Amino acid sequence: MKNIFSFKEQSQTITPQLIINRKQLEQNIDHAIEIAGSACRLWPHVKTHKTGAIISMMAEKGITKFKCATIAEAEMSAAFGGKEILLAYPAVGPNIKRFLDLCQAFPNVEFFCLFDDFNQLSDMDKECRQRKTKAKIMVDVNVGMNRTGVAADDVPDFFEKCSSLESIVIEGLHCYDGHRHESNVEERKIETEKTYRQVMEIVERLRKQGYLVKNIIMGGTPSFPCYAVHDNVFLSPGTVFLNDAGYTKNYQDIVFQPAAAILTRVISNPCPGHFTLDLGYKGIASDPEKERGVILDLDNAEELFQSEEHWAWKMKDGHEGECPKVGDELFVVPTHICPTSALYPFSVVVEDGCKVAEYKITARNRKITY
Repeated sequence: MKNIFSFKEQSQTITPQLIINRKQLEQNIDHAIEIAGSACRLWPHVKTHKTGAIISMMAEKGITKFKCATIAEAEMSAAFGGKEILLAYPAVGPNIKRFLDLCQAFPNVEFFCLFDDFNQLSDMDKECRQRKTKAKIMVDVNVGMNRTGVAADDVPDFFEKCSSLESIVIEGLHCYDGHRHESNVEERKIETEKTYRQVMEIVERLRKQGYLVKNIIMGGTPSFPCYAVHDNVFLSPGTVFLNDAGYTKNYQDIVFQPAAAILTRVISNPCPGHFTLDLGYKGIASDPEKERGVILDLDNAEELFQSEEHWAWKMKDGHEGECPKVGDELFVVPTHICPTSALYPFSVVVEDGCKVAEYKITARNRKITY
């Protein structure tokens, strides 16, 4: 991976610090639109960046549909240019009222909420009736991940049951396949085509029963180019816009370059050939068991262990002379960028070797206003 993150102000920047290369980010957005065929087919997830300024950048390019995991992300998306926003997470308990409060606060934005449980949806219906309003929902379909969703065979019956609720409007299906991890693109295409056919069979049954299935949202980042060949579904990538070392390594057919890295400094040389960074798991996602990040321009380094504020490394045998010294500045591309973004209050944005902005990580907390 090429180091596109160095900038002249970095010596005055405290570390660790999330850095975004704006040109690469823009190129990744443009490439996603190119794969989709048009900006209006994209319904991207915002959880990767959680950044209002990036929502605005996408909106300027014609992407106005967004998918969110939290009420805060949905509020952010509405405030920065989103027009059709799906809370792609079951609304349970107090989040039902929060969601409806959000809908009321942004009357010119179309909000949708995801459900797979009739009891919770009934609670939404009851709250809507008290407010004399209606809620638009999408049915979450379990296409094999077994995390959330209605079993595929049960969707028509669930659809019919939900349609009996007077203040609920069913707008479509959400079909996320986060279990698709095939590195081989041909194998991935075979599996995604099976899922597509399965979903289309459900849609056909629903339409024969007289139901309108307005929106069909399919896939995640690895599968969205596979579903792009079908023009009757919306595509829902997330990670590709910032991208990370994990996707770059595992899905080489998806040609997006990392647009984010972490600036870090060497704080110790505890023994010959060893160095420690000020980048513990409080500064980079800890969910990958190994290889939590790739140090740019230092190919012969091996990670040893990580603590809350420390990351210990050593040079491979024969390369001890290449060991970075205390005070040296390095850039690390995270293996998993999504949780990494939420660890920082803002990102430093660079372009052509200079700092040009700071982007607030708007929705890093679970509540903004509502």
